[in-house]
Amino acid sequence: MIILGLDPGLQKTGWGVLMSEGNALRFLACGLVRTEAGASLPERLATLHRGLSDIVERWNPACAAVEETFVNRNPASALKLGQARGVVLSVPALHGIPVGEYAANKVKKAIVGTGHADKAQMGMMVRTLLPACGAIGEDEADALAVAICHAHYGACGKRLAEALA
Repeated sequence: MIILGLDPGLQKTGWGVLMSEGNALRFLACGLVRTEAGASLPERLATLHRGLSDIVERWNPACAAVEETFVNRNPASALKLGQARGVVLSVPALHGIPVGEYAANKVKKAIVGTGHADKAQMGMMVRTLLPACGAIGEDEADALAVAICHAHYGACGKRLAEALA
């Protein structure tokens, strides 16, 4: 199953695609969708929408996973991030792809084993689990981490649902 992981942001949204087959994970691709800082908010949101739509159409994921965002101290920044997050959540949904959401602490716990891991630990573990990803930035690592988390929790949830049925 192909999983798309997304790390929302207005300036840059990280994305990562991996293949999950049973317990095996294989890196497929990752990158950033960037917006122009000087562009209007609607233009930036449209850029995110187009960029993410292209990724969904290219990779045809079976599911997507998005990292939940924490509340920012600056209300204006929090609002803009929320609007970007809305686009990030809606693009896969508009393509008929189920979307899972995971708190940052849950992603960190799934990848590193502790909910308070720092960015360096997360990046190192993502590169350990997906060595083919090579040298990647924090946003790509976060996107791949949420995809890995979804592969782990999604498989457990599926097995639990099958067992209860």
